Amino acid sequence: MASFSELIERVKSEIQETDVETVHALLKGGTPLTLIDVRERDEFVDGHIQGAQFVPRGMLDLKIEGMVAERDTPIVLYCAGGTRSALAAKSLQDLGYSDVKSMAGGFGAWKSGGHKVHIPKALSQDQLSRYSRHLIIPEVGETGQRKLLDAKVLMLGAGGLGSPAALYLAAAGVGKIGIIDSDVVDRSNLQRQILHTDDRVGTSKVESARQTLKALNPDVEVVAYETWLNSDNVLEIFEGWDIVVDGGDNFATRYLVNDACVHLDIPNVHGSVYRFDGQVTSFVPHDGPCYRCLYPEPPPPELAPSCQEAGVLGVLPGIIGLLQAIEVVKLIVGIGEPLKGRLLTFDGLNSQFRELKLRRDPECSVCRDGAEFTGFIDYQLFCNVG
Repeated sequence: MASFSELIERVKSEIQETDVETVHALLKGGTPLTLIDVRERDEFVDGHIQGAQFVPRGMLDLKIEGMVAERDTPIVLYCAGGTRSALAAKSLQDLGYSDVKSMAGGFGAWKSGGHKVHIPKALSQDQLSRYSRHLIIPEVGETGQRKLLDAKVLMLGAGGLGSPAALYLAAAGVGKIGIIDSDVVDRSNLQRQILHTDDRVGTSKVESARQTLKALNPDVEVVAYETWLNSDNVLEIFEGWDIVVDGGDNFATRYLVNDACVHLDIPNVHGSVYRFDGQVTSFVPHDGPCYRCLYPEPPPPELAPSCQEAGVLGVLPGIIGLLQAIEVVKLIVGIGEPLKGRLLTFDGLNSQFRELKLRRDPECSVCRDGAEFTGFIDYQLFCNVG
C-alpha cells in the first residue's frame, strides 16, 4: 500500500503545477483566471491572495460547477503548501476541467516571495449565522458578504419603493444605509410604505425608518437626512455614497438625482410606479444611458397626473422596490447582469414583465462624452406624495 507521500507524489505527476512568480505575473497582468483558495476558513481569514475565491477543499467538488461553468476556464488552486491544492486539482481534472493548475509551495511560498497579502475583515459568529444563506452561495460567499458589509447605499425616499428596498438591503447586510425624506408618516402611507407602523403616524419618516432597520439588523448604520433634496444640498449629501436608489415620485427630483449621479460617477438604481404598472433600471454613468437619454426634459405639469389622484396598488411598490434591491446587491457584489441599458417593466394586472432596450444618447446634455457640468436645474415640483 502506498504511503501518503507516495500518493501525493503520484498525484503531482498527474496534474499541472505552476509557481508563485508565474501566478503573480498573471494576476498583475490582468490575465483572466479563476484563483481559488482551498484552505480552511480560519486560514483564509488570516490572510490570502487578493482576488482569490474561498472554497475549502472538502466543498470544492460540490461548488465548482456553480462557480466555473466552462470546463476549459483557466483555474489556479492554492493551499498552505501545495498538497491540498494538488489533490483538489486532481479532483477537478477528474470532473473534466482541462486547465487546472496547483500553485507549488502554496500561500507559504507566496508570502516568502514578498508578495502582497490581503487580510480581510473577519465576520463575527453572529454575522456567520445571520448571513449563512449568503455564505453558501458560490457567487456571494464571504467575499461578497464583506462587500455588502462595506457598502454605502443612499435611499431617496422612505416611501413605497424605499421601504421594501431598504428592508431587504438591511437584511442582506449592507453596512451603511442613508435615507433622504422630509415627510412625516401619514396613515394613508401605511397601505404600501411598510417601513412604518400605525403608532408612528406623525413621526418623521427617516426616524421611523431608522427604528425599523435597526430592529431588523443592528449591524446596519443608518444615516438620516430629514430634508428636501435640492440643487443646493444634493452634492454634499451624495458625496461618498457607492450607489443611489431613486425611489422618488416626481420628475424634478429624478432629474436632479440623475444629474448628480452622472457628475459624481455614482450608479443610480431607478424605479417608478403608477397605479398597476412599474419599471426599474440601473443607470451606470458612462457605461450605458442615463435618465436624460430617455427623457431629455420633464413633461409639462398639466400632463403629469397628481400622485394623489392617480393612486397606486399597495403591493406594486413591493415588487419594484425588491427589484431595485436585487440590482443594488448585484452591483455591490459584482455578479449577474445589471439592468444597465435595459428597462424592465411590470404590468400588475396581467402579471407580465417586458424588457426594453435603452441606448445612450450621444448628444445627451449630461452624459455625452466631453459634456461640461454647468450646474443643476430646479424644475417645478408637481407631485410630492409617495
